[in-house]
Amino acid sequence: MSAKPGRLLPLLTTHRTGRSPVTCEYRCGNQCSHPAPNTSDNEYFGDVVRSVMSRRGALRAGGVMAATAAGFAAMSGTAAAEVPALAANPGRGNGRQGGRSVPGTDFEPVAPNSRDAVTVPEGYEQQVVIRWGDPVVPGAPAFDVNGQTAAAQAKQFGYNNDFVGLIPQDGSGQRNFLVVNHEYTTETEMFPEGSYDEANPTEEQVRIAWAAHGLSVVQADRTRDGGLEVKPSRYNRRITLDTEFEVRGPVAGSDLLKTSADPTGTIVHGTQNNCAGGVTPWGTVLSGEENFHQYFAHGERVTDPVQAERLDRYGLAGGETTRKWERFDKRWDISQEPNEVHRFGWVVEIDPNDPNAKPIKHTALGRFKHEAANVKIARDGRVVVYSGDDERFDYIYKFVSNGRYKPGRSAHARRHNMALLDEGTLYVAKFTGNSPAEEIDGSGTLPSDGEFDGTGEWIALASGDKSFVDGFTAEEVYVFTRLAADKVGATKMDRPEDIEPNPVTGRIYAALTNNSDRGAAGKAGADEPNPRNGNKNGHVLEWDEDGTETKFRWRLLLVCGDPDAADTYFGGFDKSQVSPISCPDNVAFDGYGNLWISTDGNALGSNDGLFSVPVTGPNRGQVKQFLTVPVGAETCGPVVRDDLVLVAVQHPGEGGEPGSSWPDGGHARPAIVAVRKSDGGRIGA
Repeated sequence: MSAKPGRLLPLLTTHRTGRSPVTCEYRCGNQCSHPAPNTSDNEYFGDVVRSVMSRRGALRAGGVMAATAAGFAAMSGTAAAEVPALAANPGRGNGRQGGRSVPGTDFEPVAPNSRDAVTVPEGYEQQVVIRWGDPVVPGAPAFDVNGQTAAAQAKQFGYNNDFVGLIPQDGSGQRNFLVVNHEYTTETEMFPEGSYDEANPTEEQVRIAWAAHGLSVVQADRTRDGGLEVKPSRYNRRITLDTEFEVRGPVAGSDLLKTSADPTGTIVHGTQNNCAGGVTPWGTVLSGEENFHQYFAHGERVTDPVQAERLDRYGLAGGETTRKWERFDKRWDISQEPNEVHRFGWVVEIDPNDPNAKPIKHTALGRFKHEAANVKIARDGRVVVYSGDDERFDYIYKFVSNGRYKPGRSAHARRHNMALLDEGTLYVAKFTGNSPAEEIDGSGTLPSDGEFDGTGEWIALASGDKSFVDGFTAEEVYVFTRLAADKVGATKMDRPEDIEPNPVTGRIYAALTNNSDRGAAGKAGADEPNPRNGNKNGHVLEWDEDGTETKFRWRLLLVCGDPDAADTYFGGFDKSQVSPISCPDNVAFDGYGNLWISTDGNALGSNDGLFSVPVTGPNRGQVKQFLTVPVGAETCGPVVRDDLVLVAVQHPGEGGEPGSSWPDGGHARPAIVAVRKSDGGRIGA
């Protein structure tokens, strides 16, 4: 599959990531080649310190830090006492080799490459579980790239799979629900060459794209040889842009959500641009609606300055959209349906146990470009949901429920637990470093204490019908969450993506993919949680908290990139003995508590992949590459079980030359891949 002859690749001259320009255009509206929508002037830590030093010219850095961080390890006063201690960094490598491999990571790393294949370690096997166009529900026809129809696609596996959830149906682990997001469509790659006109798509092609979005739910059973096989089942279903969703939480019925098609503001048709997600303890799936902004046309026709500001903050541009959907349904035209855009950008919940259950959009978790939504049960039983806003200079959020989790998988327990996300408090994070300002100079050089670390605070935005942000009603906080977070001075981060708690240690891990604008003229410069200007390789953040606390301590586990480069850091581990890693995107954990990271947009010149990382002991920070995906593809998912790894291979060969023919030869098709050990043993053992 290759770029179409005579076709102008979008904004090729300004493209600044490791992705294809075609991927950038269709996946996120080429957001990195446009100004970042966060133009707020909330201060970051470096600004604060420099301001103090300017006003008090005689102060030394140590005095400034005494007034701000006050020694980090033993702060005095009531505010300091409220900050929980960050667990010791056990066995921090300090450049030492850790000896034997940590259980779960004992495999020979795959070398970086640019093959048009999924490459796995020696002694491992792989299989394609399900691919774009494969049948999902009864009556689905076999896939025919030359004979696609909207009716067929609505029954087939959707396009560009992203999040993967594997949920046991019983205690044996042999029968499972496989739930997969379909993030976006790339029509120029979906249809045979010459059959799709970007300037004039047909209505049928648009409806095929609507059906290719959303999610797929299938039954997937373990096979005798340890693989995974999709089975016909009454549970199998497709969720598309025509599926009805119920709006729940504090904004349900709000005037901000009412449209001509839904004057109640409680029913939304469809979900789109679903990126990462999470499996809840009660057996449902949370899915984040991410780059919804690119689907809505004619924002330039909005004349009301307040509405225009809100649209700008969410990155909505003027003119026609790339896909031209607004020609066939007015809901995609802001000038005709100004509230339709407010009905996307939420966390949605799917119950695979009930194929007739209406999916839910949870408004209490706020509206932004959600990358994932992962759950932690706090010690007091309340549910905590973490989510990142995947944009340059945007924020990290959490939601804490009012009610408490009810154990069990019964229908009653599921109903109770699904209602927990309707009421609670929405927070945004502010991070503070503990090093002198001059030691965080944007170069990525470690400060004198040997780590990028500090303290953090969760700032409450709203709870129920109560707003904690001056000038915002509670409804406005939930619908225009980015603007509310700007107002309270949240920390501008380098594209916060997947965030997930470690089930073994309890620590929280966040992937920050990159930010080439960090330190650019007029943009926020480096700070300790985002320590590199022009950050093209990203980093991984960890922090300790029970979930209900409002104070915490944090540090960076990884500062990604080429291990030979001076601006990289691997938890203190010997950099000569790690795999290069660039642009962390999704995170997962194995049964030992090792962190697994998938990448998106590798800036080091090789294919994206999946990596394991121990987070405790002498091997902490030892990054090892487990697999690579085909040329032009992104590694999504992932799922790591004792004897099985699943990844979603997204956009193989997209926009490239000569492109990809993975997985079957001929037309490239996004797909889910299962990897297992050839002898049937444990992964990495």
